[in-house]
Amino acid sequence: QVQLVESGGGLVQAGGSLRLSCAASGRTYSIYRMGWFRQAPGKEREVVAAITWSGLSGLSTFYADSVKGRFTISRDYAKNTVYLQMNSLKPEDTAVYYCAADPDPSGHYYRNHEYDYWGQGTQVTVSS
Repeated sequence: QVQLVESGGGLVQAGGSLRLSCAASGRTYSIYRMGWFRQAPGKEREVVAAITWSGLSGLSTFYADSVKGRFTISRDYAKNTVYLQMNSLKPEDTAVYYCAADPDPSGHYYRNHEYDYWGQGTQVTVSS
């Protein structure tokens, strides 16, 4: 009932920037929170950033300590899209990045199993 499509990944040198996009369709009005997660080989999927999506709620954003000051999450209701602006990229940022949506306002932004909808992921590779 909610479809998410990520785009914007690619290969970039350390110190460079990328902007990821997540386009939502279907019952977007049911979404409360949107999050970005990433998974590197041999590691668990981890939250990168999250933002409240519902127009009935105030704006709240959350960031993992590893990306604070470098990444920015934002939303555009007109385009049904959430963005992740990634600056000062490091090789350790290399991972598959996933967009996710959670309809439950009582859910926890950092718990990936509480998100109901997921995109297919987009690869981000940062070379040293």
